[in-house]
Amino acid sequence: MAPKRRGTAGAPSGAPAPPPLPGGSLAPRGSLAGQVAKTALLGLAAGLGVWAALPLYAQGRWLGLSAVAAVTALIFYVYLSKRSVPAKYLLPGTLFLIAFQVLPVLFTLSTSVTNHGDGHRGDKEQAIAAIEAASVSRSEGGSDYTLTVAARGDAATGELVFLLTGPDGAVYAGTAEELVPLNGAETDAAGKVTAAPGLTVLTAAEVGRRSAEVDELTVPTGEGTGIRSSGLSSAYEGRAARVYDSGCDCVTDSATGTVYTADDETGSFVSADGERLSQGWRVGVGADNFLRFLTDPSVSSSFFAIFTWNLAFAAGSTLLVFVLGLAVALTLHTGRPLRGRRLYRVLVVLPYAMPSLAMLLLWRDMFNADFGLVNRLFGLETDWFGDPWTARGVLLLVNLWLGFPYQFLVATGALQAIPRELVQAARIDGAGAWQAFRAVTLPLLMTAMAPILVSTFAFNFNNFNTVWLTTEGGPFPPDDPTAGATDLLITYTYRLAFGEAGAQYGVAAAGSVFIFLIVTVLSVVSLRRGASLEGVDR
Repeated sequence: MAPKRRGTAGAPSGAPAPPPLPGGSLAPRGSLAGQVAKTALLGLAAGLGVWAALPLYAQGRWLGLSAVAAVTALIFYVYLSKRSVPAKYLLPGTLFLIAFQVLPVLFTLSTSVTNHGDGHRGDKEQAIAAIEAASVSRSEGGSDYTLTVAARGDAATGELVFLLTGPDGAVYAGTAEELVPLNGAETDAAGKVTAAPGLTVLTAAEVGRRSAEVDELTVPTGEGTGIRSSGLSSAYEGRAARVYDSGCDCVTDSATGTVYTADDETGSFVSADGERLSQGWRVGVGADNFLRFLTDPSVSSSFFAIFTWNLAFAAGSTLLVFVLGLAVALTLHTGRPLRGRRLYRVLVVLPYAMPSLAMLLLWRDMFNADFGLVNRLFGLETDWFGDPWTARGVLLLVNLWLGFPYQFLVATGALQAIPRELVQAARIDGAGAWQAFRAVTLPLLMTAMAPILVSTFAFNFNNFNTVWLTTEGGPFPPDDPTAGATDLLITYTYRLAFGEAGAQYGVAAAGSVFIFLIVTVLSVVSLRRGASLEGVDR
């Protein structure tokens, strides 16, 4: 039988052809809804590009502006072109990968080689302005203002703004960076601002809760002058006791006569006797933050002790949840009749379905030394979180309870994929139950579960929630309140970054890089070991 002849555009001979457009071209493919959706998404991309470009242009960040323009142009090129079909599917995932994975890693790396932290957040000019503003005291001839405290955004966490009403009734808005006139503000008879555009006027209670921040805020008004609060309803303009001199690149304290010279290597002003001003600026320090973890005795001893426990915790948690999850899966997978099997499976999965935050807090209260359920139920007086080993045991137990249902689900699915005939053949050949499991079931099971175990290990290596919500890293030795017996590297790094002793973002970023490298190396090694199992089921 002869094949059918094909007509134009691949249609069978005799089939109606698509209607031609003026000029002889064929009708465009795609529905109207698809074209509308495509146009809307491209319009959204253009709008986001303009939204991101305007502040970059205003701040003169040309590299960021070029990146935004390039990404926007790439999106339009890919989705308006009739070619590059694979790129239409790959581009969204690639952009999200860069935005949420690559850029945070690069930002962490860039922060790890600086002294970024409390007292070293901005540039040198900002540090000088802060030093002068913080030393402002009342001087003769300075102006007095009626003070209203406001915030940008949330009243509890937003940036504080001083709304200052002068003797002439003019209203100004002052921050730690500048003092500018404020138009559109409403005031009462006493000069207090009752409403201001774009700002949240704080109540007396809200001001009281942020009184420490109000006392520290100084609004710069000129070289060596600034405005500070005097109580919660008034403010004054004064002169700074510490003034910067560009000629000597130093700050002079007029009250004591001490001269603080700029040290550009550490980003600080230092006196002749080694005293440093608390306010400095951000500079590059190279590999100093990394070397601190390895060479500084006060940090390196804690770092290596925490690293050892971190490995033990991750490996122990992974092994325990795997063994218990597999044991329960094998019990419920047996071919023998088991009444209520579905109910048992629901009960086993229940811990995995509960919110981990609530469960961790519940377990913490259960092991409380004074009113915990465990001590009361067994008549004990054990301080579970006061001893390093009992606290570590509690963490492993809590993590086992939270983690084994997931391993049970994975093992159940993997067991159902293993043909029962293989196990039966092994039993016929004379292998016992344990021999059949070890020689047949377990190797086939590990081909599916090896990657899961690697991801479980990596997750537990950075299991911040379990440690922080249960023990907060404690107990702590009397001579070192920064490194606890149950701390993981991630909780230790968090304490360095946001601890009460002051934020050390540069050091914490270096610790994060160490964690990233450790987890990467261990995961690669584990995956290569697991790859040797791929040929088992072939």
